[in-house]
Amino acid sequence: MAHTIRAQFITSTHRHPNHQTSKTVVRRNPSIRTQTYPIYHCNLLSQFVTFLSMSASSPVKDSSVIRSSLIDPDGGPLVDLVVPESERALKRAEAESMPKVKLTKIDIEWVHVLSEGWANPLRGFMREEEYLQSLHFNCLRLSDGSFVNMSLPIVLAIGDKDKEAVGESSNVGLVRPNGDLVGILRSVQVYKHKKEERIARTWGTTAPGLPYVEEVITPAGNWLVGGDLEVLEPIKYNDGLDHYRLSPRELRKEFDRRQADAVFAFQLRNPVHNGHALLMNDTRRRLLEMGYKNPILLLHPLGGFTKADDVPLDVRMEQHSKVLEDGVLDPETTVVAIFPSPMHYAGPTEVQWHAKARINAGANFYIVGRDPAGMSHPTEKRDLYDPDHGKKVLSMAPGLEKLNILPFRMRTYARNGENPPDGFMCPGGWKVLVNYYESLQAEEAGQSPAVLSA
Repeated sequence: MAHTIRAQFITSTHRHPNHQTSKTVVRRNPSIRTQTYPIYHCNLLSQFVTFLSMSASSPVKDSSVIRSSLIDPDGGPLVDLVVPESERALKRAEAESMPKVKLTKIDIEWVHVLSEGWANPLRGFMREEEYLQSLHFNCLRLSDGSFVNMSLPIVLAIGDKDKEAVGESSNVGLVRPNGDLVGILRSVQVYKHKKEERIARTWGTTAPGLPYVEEVITPAGNWLVGGDLEVLEPIKYNDGLDHYRLSPRELRKEFDRRQADAVFAFQLRNPVHNGHALLMNDTRRRLLEMGYKNPILLLHPLGGFTKADDVPLDVRMEQHSKVLEDGVLDPETTVVAIFPSPMHYAGPTEVQWHAKARINAGANFYIVGRDPAGMSHPTEKRDLYDPDHGKKVLSMAPGLEKLNILPFRMRTYARNGENPPDGFMCPGGWKVLVNYYESLQAEEAGQSPAVLSA
């Protein structure tokens, strides 16, 4: 079965590989032209080549120092909210005397996200002013009057008892369900958690059955507490995958080590098939034709909360490993890392967050597919969002102008135990998925999973 892949390069600003920020290029070099193509075209790949050729009107110059951070962190220097090791004992002792707020598993994932700078320049859970800007404008106004994209509220909910315990305290300790200290929230502000408003504005519906809503928001408390976050030590999960959880700072260092002069990111919450790989490999080839010498792919699967019927993270990571092992993607030009954010399935609203976070990791190109961050309507037989709106929103979203968006469309395949089309996925990677689905079927039937032969 033939695969149809449509790709196109859409951006409002162009940049040369040797420049550090696209805004600087546009303002100081009027000879570099701005061009926008429609989302779809009868020959999108050829338009992509033409467009890249226009952007590379001057050749790439050799440089003795190559920096991967072709795009600056969003909103200023990359924040690091993890307390230095030399100060941890003192901070821990201080936190012991504070009122405590117990975190859920997903709260801890958000602590992880905040602590490493994925939500840069946010320095903690949102206070009310930040929350309202995020909820109603999808962005935050900084002190200098500039804006950064922030399409999802990153908030910490508490109940009435916690609110009473916090009382007039300026600082609170954050603990795991077992009571272990995670961090400190300073200069706190407690405000009302208007759940219906939050749900309606984030998802565009209040229909029952939204996975994140049912898992996180509905059972949460009626108050939100915001403040400046200090994390007592790096967040670890001890699940055998922590070595994949590279922070934005670590990713930038890795891109520098590999002497990357462009970084293009691809997010997944599903397995990699050869259609994905074809697009990723073709994107690298086009960037080489443009004049970049060593574009590096950031293959960046989502590692936080996902809905129950998504393939689990450990299975996905094993499958991704097989894809590199079988040479479908080149390990020398691919970095595989886990993005720690929980998944909302909030469509065009959420995909802005996914793109913004990759800016902070140093990516200056972002590949986006059909119905990014979307899902089926929870009560009706239709998509919850228009499949094309994610791409369109990213091409227009305030605060994301410096990120080059690479949209594509691809047919999806039912995963019902049938053999995939020839070339759809490497055999090793496909076997991982077959084993997983066999185990699910056996579990449902109350039998042991079948053993597959080679």
